[in-house]
Amino acid sequence: MKNKLMLFLGFFALLASVIAFKVDDDPFAAILKKLEDYSSKYPQEKVYLQLDKPYYAVGDDIWFKGYVVNTKTQAPSTISGILYVELINEKDSITTKLKLPLGGGITWGDFKLTDSLKEGNYRLRAYTNYMRNFGSDFFFDKTIKIGNSWTNKVFTKTDYSYTTVDGIDKTKAKIHFEDKNGLPYIQNDVSYQVNIDYKNVKKGKAKTDTNGDVDIDFTSGQATSSSNGKITATLKLPNKDEVTKVIPITSTSRQVDVQFMPEGGTFLEGIPTRIALKAVNSSGRGEAVNGQILDAAGQEVTGFVTDSLGMGSFILTSLPDLAYTSKIKFKDGSTKAFKLPLTQKSGYALKLNTADSSNVYLKIFATADKVSGEELKIVAQQAGNLLYVSKAKMDKQVLSATIPKTKLLSGIVQFTLFSAADELIAERLVFIKSKERLIDIDLNTAKISKSVKGKSTFEFTAKHGQKPIIGSFSVSVTNASKVVPDVDNESNILATMLLTSDLAGYVENPNYYFLKDDGQTNEDLDNLMLTQGYRRFTWKNVLNTLPPVLTFKPESSLTISGTITNGKKPVVGGHVMLLSTKGTQFILDTVTNAEGKFVFDNLAYIDSTKFVVQARTAKDRKYVNIEVDPAPLQLVTKNKNSADVEVNVNDILMKYIKGNDQYLNEMVRLGLVDRTIQLAEVTIVQKKNIAKNSSNLNGPGNADFVLGADQLGTCPTLVICLQSKLQGVIFRGNIPYSTRSPNTPMGIRVDGVQTDPDFLDGISASDVESVEVLKSISYTSLYGSEGGGGMILITTKRGGGGGNYDRYAPGVVSLSPKGFYIAREFYSPKYNDPAKSPKVDLRSTIYWNPQVVAQKEKGASFDFYNASEPGNYRVVIEGIDAVGQLGRKVYTYDVK
Repeated sequence: MKNKLMLFLGFFALLASVIAFKVDDDPFAAILKKLEDYSSKYPQEKVYLQLDKPYYAVGDDIWFKGYVVNTKTQAPSTISGILYVELINEKDSITTKLKLPLGGGITWGDFKLTDSLKEGNYRLRAYTNYMRNFGSDFFFDKTIKIGNSWTNKVFTKTDYSYTTVDGIDKTKAKIHFEDKNGLPYIQNDVSYQVNIDYKNVKKGKAKTDTNGDVDIDFTSGQATSSSNGKITATLKLPNKDEVTKVIPITSTSRQVDVQFMPEGGTFLEGIPTRIALKAVNSSGRGEAVNGQILDAAGQEVTGFVTDSLGMGSFILTSLPDLAYTSKIKFKDGSTKAFKLPLTQKSGYALKLNTADSSNVYLKIFATADKVSGEELKIVAQQAGNLLYVSKAKMDKQVLSATIPKTKLLSGIVQFTLFSAADELIAERLVFIKSKERLIDIDLNTAKISKSVKGKSTFEFTAKHGQKPIIGSFSVSVTNASKVVPDVDNESNILATMLLTSDLAGYVENPNYYFLKDDGQTNEDLDNLMLTQGYRRFTWKNVLNTLPPVLTFKPESSLTISGTITNGKKPVVGGHVMLLSTKGTQFILDTVTNAEGKFVFDNLAYIDSTKFVVQARTAKDRKYVNIEVDPAPLQLVTKNKNSADVEVNVNDILMKYIKGNDQYLNEMVRLGLVDRTIQLAEVTIVQKKNIAKNSSNLNGPGNADFVLGADQLGTCPTLVICLQSKLQGVIFRGNIPYSTRSPNTPMGIRVDGVQTDPDFLDGISASDVESVEVLKSISYTSLYGSEGGGGMILITTKRGGGGGNYDRYAPGVVSLSPKGFYIAREFYSPKYNDPAKSPKVDLRSTIYWNPQVVAQKEKGASFDFYNASEPGNYRVVIEGIDAVGQLGRKVYTYDVK
């Protein structure tokens, strides 16, 4: 530890003199050792998914590559061997979930967007089991737009307007309904329900006017201006069919919140202080403002203008005993006053300047009473890696230091100022831009084709410091004329790994800060550092030795475990056998421990693998009970990137999704894509049953109807069971409706977790213990707005705590745990003679390859054929090497 600290030892320049310190026998060294021990013992992980394109349409495939990095070593993680990737809909329900094996921190997979999906704002969420110990804020969570024209009958466009009457914010939603050809639905009945922050604030009925419009007025009923929610509108078609649309509410007012944050967290009297500000509108996005700072007499002291993302800063020297106010002018011309933070008469302030390309300039200011020779310490760290350590006596009002950027790592660096008593005084984040962690991708484009259906071959070498390296890269090629990239807001390996994964809260347009390396961009980036919180690590936990509660262990492989009991007593030394009956074939056996527990680990099997677990006592008696441990479910939290939600997804993607229709229809004609066959509506009545292990809030079995496991055994799939066996429930497509509330979809929970109807396709009927239907208000009231249309509660045999699996005989149970998903191979046609190929190729994703390995001397190559359509083709190469250096290259070329 001593050698490491001496390596990073820094020096303060106190005007003309320099003071250094030794770590030997210094109490502060104990704090630094705590930091080193803490970060080494409790490393964290970051996840990034590279996507093939920025948005999608129903019928598309989502192709992705996953990267997991150890925050301590900065290298691909070896902590976890499994990555979970989920597709989540606007109702915060999991539509599809994949379990992927990690090899050296790398994996890849795909989602097929079936034609039963609705258009909307979906989320891609990725995490490891170990990451769950640190909270879902650390997960990769990306909002993507998915349009639907292929199977859609009704298209909507919604405009919101806001007014304030007697201090109450009111919202008007104008919803336009039209068909696929752009013709309005005139004089059609519409029923609607408005939910704000999960509460029902209004419901009613209306009729579309001659323009196909319906106006809905409502108030949020909330004190905050940042309320969001949804409008569920059901349109009745001329043929009596009903189509339900869920329309996001991203804001309920025009209010803009402005916050002022002094650099380092302290605003001292008489000390020049840089004060940052951030203006955020009620939808969560930054809004450009300008304004003046006024003193107590109303005189202007200084002015400011924010950037387009609502961030800016200014210098203010506070006079004694004066309070300051800001007068903000918004884009609509209105103004509003905001108070600045109160000043402190005594204390220290930390100031950093990163504008220079080579150095970081650091200053510590003190009020006159603090110029007493107190010894202060400064520490710079990144994810627990010590980068700079120094201390000096505060015998002048200003201490200065120059820190070479070569001593600091790329990404976010946290500077912390400590008092003589080792108490935290001030903190400041800076972002270091350097090429020390970046891979240079040298792309050879001499063999590309600029003709339709022509073959393009790319070669590249990956270098660091002019030396070739070995790295794993993914390649995405899209027709950017069809799929227009959102360059500022696209997630990429640099913006995620170096920036957003370490910041608290929503970061708007993260890639903007990496597109240029000029003065304005770097100033905007520094304003971001001044206004965002650091979330990766807190000194408080280190100083107080408060380790995270590691409830979730790292997973190196798939595991099946459980407990064997006889009555209420554990079976010690019992023999347990695991036999696969479908899928991967193997037989394993083990012995229970003193608590009757058994574990089969180091397993690798694919989805749909079925197992039989057989147990006997040490004396070969078979009358034992087998309880298999359930797979712990991860709750879906509210979308932290709600500011990225788009109200009119289909409308803004219309050009793309209509072009995609042509592609899908051609693929169907060629037999390369199947369309979903939906069953007709069925209603069947059945007697009530009891669900002993249900998580029903009314109590297990307290429902209008209960379906038991014995009634599900003959169904080929769970969806068919529900469509044919539930009392008082009708299905339109895959969406259930109660006969008591035929216009409002029923809520679905699986083992107590809110779930989307499409998720049911992944559940086997043999894995379900019970299904409960709640229709009466006496049952649904406990579920609030979620239960407005009724509830379907599904309890699985391995998820609900019951563990009553299919039992063929005493001491034998069957189960179908979720296994690894086997990624599909991207379809890329080949045209040896394009002139003789009559097939029309309308792909938007031209090429996808998740694993292109660059060798040291040979480099790497890939090739593909252009599609039938001309356009601007965009090639994106991203990757990582064994020590965590990151690379990204974007190249475009025109196909004519």
